[in-house]
Amino acid sequence: MRLKCSNIMVSIAVFCVLTCCHGKTQQNVEKTADFPELVEQGEITAVTLNSSISYFRYKGQSMGYEYELIADFARAHGLRLNIKTAENTARLVEILQSGEADVVAYPVKIDNLAKEEMLFCGHEQQSSLVIVQYASNEDTLLTDVTQLIGKEVYVKHDTWHHERLENLNSELGGGIRITDIEKDTVTTEDLIEMVARREIPRTVCEDNIARLNRTYYRNINIDLEISFKQRSSWAVRRNTPLLAQAIDEWASNSTGATTYRAALKRYFELSKYPIDLMPRIIGGKISPYDDLFRKYAPRLGWDWQMLASIAWQESHFEPSIVAWSSARGLMGIMPETAVHLGFELPEMDEPEKNIQAGVECLRRFGRQFAAIPDSLEQIKLTLASYNAGIGHVQDAQRLAEKYGKDPAVWSGSVNEFIRLKAEPQYYTDSVCKYGYLRGTETYNYVNEVLERYEYYRRETARTARSE
Repeated sequence: MRLKCSNIMVSIAVFCVLTCCHGKTQQNVEKTADFPELVEQGEITAVTLNSSISYFRYKGQSMGYEYELIADFARAHGLRLNIKTAENTARLVEILQSGEADVVAYPVKIDNLAKEEMLFCGHEQQSSLVIVQYASNEDTLLTDVTQLIGKEVYVKHDTWHHERLENLNSELGGGIRITDIEKDTVTTEDLIEMVARREIPRTVCEDNIARLNRTYYRNINIDLEISFKQRSSWAVRRNTPLLAQAIDEWASNSTGATTYRAALKRYFELSKYPIDLMPRIIGGKISPYDDLFRKYAPRLGWDWQMLASIAWQESHFEPSIVAWSSARGLMGIMPETAVHLGFELPEMDEPEKNIQAGVECLRRFGRQFAAIPDSLEQIKLTLASYNAGIGHVQDAQRLAEKYGKDPAVWSGSVNEFIRLKAEPQYYTDSVCKYGYLRGTETYNYVNEVLERYEYYRRETARTARSE
């Protein structure tokens, strides 16, 4: 297989950015600080992309694989971390070279053009495009690119995924049945979910995105590569060699290596597969914590079965559980949220304290939607905020209004835009303040909690009538 044209084009684009900004920013760059000066100043600025891999806000907390690594580097050296986000990879380099950031905390492709202008440092990655296909014992998995001949592959139109697939098809002499998805409302992660649900046979994406989604869908196979591996790593300016050296030393020492392994496990290995939607109810009892749900639900004006449904979704009624996101206990309380609400973190392992925190969090979110006349819409928007953070829901409301939808209605309006916050076209829109969100998770969360609530309410009412 020959190297894909997009790699060449990206390299040319990066070179052009470097060349164009070099002259006008050279004076500023010469004044920027190397590592000793950063330590003296007590802070470092990193630029990255807003994405499911690198950096995002979830339940009010900063998260992401690259974010956790650069945050650990800053912490190890007693530096305050400032995060900037760029619209695309070319802007990452431009922001770095202008002196607005000290390091690109995102994998930048390593090639000779880029090495003339930047120093690469930290953990090196090797990535490629892969086929995402359904995996089961009954199916014959494709294990070689030649087996794609005569097979259908779904891919988003006018993307470099599509370009690489077209090039591969040409290299093979034709025969791959490429199905273009031209709707901009379908995301790459939507296509992966469609493969997992057997709605389409296969799609294409970067291997790191595939690995992350593998933690959500254990029935997909991501082993078939369709491009050469591309080396990449973080980057700093050439006039900050001591910063590059410090990052390399951190990456290779025990602290950096431990954080690296933990981040790999958290984002690319720990299962995030959803639990059963409809647990059994025996004798009208949903959980060992029903009395606590009854006690605190009136603070919200909600049925106690709704709290029970949230708790099952968050923890499977396991009071000491800690999720991949660090959410703790029955109601899935984030550490920063617990502290903000006035609780001690160890208290989140206590069922009653955890439920109190969950109810107070829901109550505060709900106040933001009090002016909406439909109480069910208030509940839906509150549930979405509890899952994703209220900032993302407000972003989706602003998007809904911009595109002529009702920002006070969840179904068919705000929920569609919460899902689309996984696409750069939408999360980089000027009306959005909170960036990327894996919106499909929030979209499903609201539906699943409400569906289970109706089941709980129906079954507990039936049991009560029979007594």
